[in-house]
Amino acid sequence: MKILGVKEVDVVSDVVCDICCRSSQTEGGGLEYGELRAAWGAGSSRDGERYEVHLCERCFFQALANLKHERQRETRFDESDENRCPENFGLIATGDL
Repeated sequence: MKILGVKEVDVVSDVVCDICCRSSQTEGGGLEYGELRAAWGAGSSRDGERYEVHLCERCFFQALANLKHERQRETRFDESDENRCPENFGLIATGDL
C-alpha cells in the first residue's frame, strides 16, 4: 500500500564562488562549480580542521593555474622527468560525467 504525503526537502538552489562571489547557475538552470576540500587528521598541526571552498569555473581554473605554476617553480631545477608538471595537471577524466 502506498501512502502519499507532502514533504519539504532542502535542495541546493545556488552555489556562490567564495573568491569572486558570482553565482554558479547556468542559463539552463544547472550549477557549474568546483570545490577545494581538506580534512586534516591526527599528526597534522591542524588536526580536526575541515575546509571547503566553492569556486566558479573561472576562479577554479585560475587557482589550478596558480598551483601548476607553483609546482613548476618548486621543481624548476629538478633533473628528473617524473617531477615535471604535466600539461593536464589535475585532470582525471574528460567528456560527459
